[in-house]
Amino acid sequence: MKYRKLGRWGVKVSTVGLGSWLTYGGSVEEATARDCVKRAYERGVTFFDTANVYARGRAEEVMGRALAAYRRDSYVLATKVYFPMNDGPNDRGLSRKHVFEQSRLSLKRLGVDYIDLYQCHRYDVQTPLEETCAVMNDLIRRGDVLYWGVSEWNPDQIAAAVTLCRARGWAEPASNQPQYSALWRRIEERVLPVCAEYGLGNVVWSPLAMGILSGKYADAANPPAGTRAAGSAKDMMSDYFTQPVLDAVQKLEPLAREANASLAQLALAWCLRRSEVSSVIVGATKTQHVDDNVAAADLEVDPSIFARIDAILAPVTPHEPYLS
Repeated sequence: MKYRKLGRWGVKVSTVGLGSWLTYGGSVEEATARDCVKRAYERGVTFFDTANVYARGRAEEVMGRALAAYRRDSYVLATKVYFPMNDGPNDRGLSRKHVFEQSRLSLKRLGVDYIDLYQCHRYDVQTPLEETCAVMNDLIRRGDVLYWGVSEWNPDQIAAAVTLCRARGWAEPASNQPQYSALWRRIEERVLPVCAEYGLGNVVWSPLAMGILSGKYADAANPPAGTRAAGSAKDMMSDYFTQPVLDAVQKLEPLAREANASLAQLALAWCLRRSEVSSVIVGATKTQHVDDNVAAADLEVDPSIFARIDAILAPVTPHEPYLS
């Protein structure tokens, strides 16, 4: 395993992190989740990511119980806040009330005294940015949170948050968690440069495009039983779950063999080729998935292979940048 700083900040994270979206606390049995966390930890993974909204708190509980077996100072634990957790008018967003209350509940569910990285899961247009930045600074000052970050904020929102925090002497956002993969490159034009300018590290989600870049899908009309594309997650994959995309991904197999890697490993290495990326967050429903994904951290790939990947995928990859 290799480790990178979270942007310009001192904390280091494993270049491959383990997440819990759509898995732990829901479709994956807790014993299996515990085994995956154990295998990841043994293989050098130190960055573990979850969110309060994942399975309405159950993912945090499962992740917390799985990590309880290890020294608290030996891993970096991240969670998020923003999405509705109940039906009340204040049970959502990034107001001081909601963030403060959810931070207390996340600490309880995770079974820890502090959260290493607390992330704003989306931007809240109904709450003043000053209010959100202030409560994050307060949580850091009281020791409940060590670093705070954002997820899926556009470049102008990121820049505004950093500028405001610097003007007030508040703790700045240290990270961004955007979607990024060889099939989803919207952040390259503006988000990554802004993060580099202001010192945020990127911990990217869906680096395998929800499994498409693992090469396990060949026929868009008949996805294998038991896979995400065969279940309720198919709608979330609609941007790139098409036959032209699947055909293009299949053409990457010879490149993976040339790199002495699996297709999934090559896709993760493609993300990590960017210095702005601190970690790629992967999911795992089997310990074998952990072994395969973690191996990407040590993969050395000839840059010419990445260039050939881009050439193959360019005709089927949306490149639209964030427009605001």
